[in-house]
Amino acid sequence: MSAAKRTSVAAPVSVRPLVEPDLEQADEIFRVAFGTFLGIPEPETFFGTADYVRTRWAADPQAAFAATVEGEVVGSNFAADWGSVGYFGPLTVRPDLWDRGIGRRLMEPVMDCFGTWENRHLGLFTFAHSPKHLELYRRYGFWPRFLTAIMRKQVAVGAAVPGRVLYGGLTAAERSDALGLGRALTEAVHEGLSLEREITAVQAQGLGDTVLLEGAGSALDGLAVCHCGAGSEAGEDVCFVKFGAVRPGPDAADRFERLLDACEQLAAEKGLGHLDAGTNLARQDAYRRMADRGFRTWLQGVTMHKPNEPGYSHPDAYVIDDWR
Repeated sequence: MSAAKRTSVAAPVSVRPLVEPDLEQADEIFRVAFGTFLGIPEPETFFGTADYVRTRWAADPQAAFAATVEGEVVGSNFAADWGSVGYFGPLTVRPDLWDRGIGRRLMEPVMDCFGTWENRHLGLFTFAHSPKHLELYRRYGFWPRFLTAIMRKQVAVGAAVPGRVLYGGLTAAERSDALGLGRALTEAVHEGLSLEREITAVQAQGLGDTVLLEGAGSALDGLAVCHCGAGSEAGEDVCFVKFGAVRPGPDAADRFERLLDACEQLAAEKGLGHLDAGTNLARQDAYRRMADRGFRTWLQGVTMHKPNEPGYSHPDAYVIDDWR
C-alpha cells in the first residue's frame, strides 16, 4: 500500500511494537518522509539500496515501534542502546499526517527504553534548519549542540595496515575476548560506552565487519563498526563507518589516521568505491584530519543531547559516528 494513501486525520493514533510484517510499509514511509522533507523529486527512491528499517529492527525488535491509524502503519521509531549512551532514530511519519502529534507519540516508547536501559547520555541527529524538529525534541529535554558532518571520499588502495584484524575472521572464543577489549576501549573514550550491540548485529546480519586495531600488549588501539554495500546502512558501492574510535591519550591522532587507513582497506577489499564516515564538529582535530584526507561533507545535521553536555563530542575525542 502506498505511503501516500490518505487517512482520516480524526482517527485515533495507536503505538505498538514494530513487527516483521510491518517492515515493508515502514521502510516506504521512511524513504518518502525524508525524501519529501528534502525535496527529492522521487522521494520513494531516497536512500537507494541502503536499509535503515530492517537492519535496526533486526538488531533489537523490542526497541522498534510503529504508529498506526485505522490499522495502517503510519510511522516508526527506533532506539539504540550503547551502554551509558542511548540514541534514537530514524523517527518518520507519513507526510500526509505530519503535524498531527504522531511524532510525539513515537517518542514515548523510546524514552521508556532509555529509562529501562538506564542510559545516562541520550542523543539524536536531526536537521539543523528545521525549527519544528528542534522544538519537538527540546520538549523531551534534548538540546542542540555542534553540527555533525557526514562525509565521503573515494576509496584508494593503500598499503596494508599493520595490526589490523577483522572481527568476522575470529573464532568464537576470540570474538568474546575482542568484545571485552572493545568495551575497555570505548569505556576509555566515555564512561560506560559500549558498542557490543552494533558489533554483534553487523556480524549476525552479514552487514559488513568490524575493524580492530591491535595495540601494545593486549589492548586495542582502535575499532570501527562498518556497514558494507547494498542492504546495509551503507548502500550500494559504499562502506559506511557507523562507529569508530581510538584509544585516547598521547598519539591518539596517529591512531585515528591508522584507523581511517584500516577502514579504507576494508572498503577496497570489499570492492567498494566510497567510504562514508561522520564526525561531530566539536571533535575538531578528527574533522580536520578527515577533510585533509579528501573526505567531503554530503549531509550535515545537528546532534541534540540530554543532558546538555558534550558526552564524547569534545576536541580530544577521535570518534566517528552520526546518530542518524
